[in-house]
Amino acid sequence: MSNIGDVIFQLIVVSIPILLVVFIIILIRSLKKRKEQLKRIEDKLDKVTELNQDKNNSLI
Repeated sequence: MSNIGDVIFQLIVVSIPILLVVFIIILIRSLKKRKEQLKRIEDKLDKVTELNQDKNNSLI
């Protein structure tokens, strides 16, 4: 018959690699979403800057 400590140890040993893979996947997805968000913000900022320059040029 198995000892309860051996069962707990085996569960921990099996769960560590699984949690590591899940953490890496979450990290990669998070970095990808952040990159996409920064690109959207940059595009909006470029548009606002361009509109502001056009407005200033029309006043001159």
